[in-house]
Amino acid sequence: MSTRKAAVRAAVSPLTAPSNGVALAASTRSAHRLAAIRPSRRALLTGGATAAVGLALAACGSGTGGSGTSSTASDGTVTVVTYDSFDLPDELIAAFEADTGYTLEIARSGDGGEVANKLILTKDAPLGDAVFGINNTMASRILAEGVIDTDVALNLPDGAADYLAPYIVDDTPALVPIDFGEVCVNVDTFWLSDHGLEVPAIFEDLTDPAYKDMFVAINPTTSSTGMAFLLATIGHFGEDGFAQYWKDLVANGTKIDEGWSDAYYTDFTAGGGDGAYPIVVSYSSSPAATLNDDGIATTAAMSRTATRQVEYAGVLAGAANPDGAAAFVAWMLSRDVQEAIPDAMYMYPVDPDAALADDLANFGATAEDPIVVDPDDIAAHQQEWLTTWAQAVGQ
Repeated sequence: MSTRKAAVRAAVSPLTAPSNGVALAASTRSAHRLAAIRPSRRALLTGGATAAVGLALAACGSGTGGSGTSSTASDGTVTVVTYDSFDLPDELIAAFEADTGYTLEIARSGDGGEVANKLILTKDAPLGDAVFGINNTMASRILAEGVIDTDVALNLPDGAADYLAPYIVDDTPALVPIDFGEVCVNVDTFWLSDHGLEVPAIFEDLTDPAYKDMFVAINPTTSSTGMAFLLATIGHFGEDGFAQYWKDLVANGTKIDEGWSDAYYTDFTAGGGDGAYPIVVSYSSSPAATLNDDGIATTAAMSRTATRQVEYAGVLAGAANPDGAAAFVAWMLSRDVQEAIPDAMYMYPVDPDAALADDLANFGATAEDPIVVDPDDIAAHQQEWLTTWAQAVGQ
């Protein structure tokens, strides 16, 4: 069990409904933060890790360009710039290192937004060789800024490209999707039932006086999760309508927290604390971490509010070890890493054949038709939308 997971188990108090030991993981990054749910699958993964790395490397495409020289195992370290909560089983990392001869160095650099900003500011002197964790709210900007070595091409697992077609950035194979999650509204179904309320289903329900003072949202200027939900409202109400919706939310008593952890753990009634808000911005996978002793999820996701976050990896332009970086990116697409991602980082794999844990498969369904905002529109209008949002909510 990782230190982070152990800390999470210790920190989370029992849920309102009896818990079966499920604990929600604390983090501030963009992805959903499920719990240390069950005995780790690491032992199951270890045996196949080495073979998987070999397959992943075999899938590596045209090799690397950029300023680096041809790399071999003797080139040593591969430095990966990523967000703080990057986490994969130690056994998988050891297998990668044994199979390639590279030492994997993880450079954690804040949440996803901070990672992107740091890479842009240091693009002439890159902080590492590869990046993981750039999501679709910032991918176009990263490419436009020349942060990624676009001479690199990597092959996706069979079916992944079609599955994520709207999120392949500019058809650029150098920035490849690794995993995805869905930001959406979650509700404490037990709390609502106890108070005689129906479970809300759509955005408009949250401005109904019946749900006054019950919703906690997240500041999009300080949280990538909050940014994703803002984009969901823009996708639903349009550029001309989202500001009024946020005004209506605030008028109906919506609270706006600075980050996901505060919203979920402090203010949400089912977050393990003493929260007073039964409706919160979280992730479609979150209900899988709120099972009671009867194996029933005590929360539910409002799928009609879901917007998809895709996380990408790529080789940094000017990387000192571009071949090692390409090997890392290919490894992230290997079956064993793809199957480890849901437990370790609580995202869904892009490989459609990668197995999910039972709880996530049963209680973490993704939306059939998630809201999509074009990445190019995000890159072009993000700052303008944030300004409009701040004026609408009075911040």
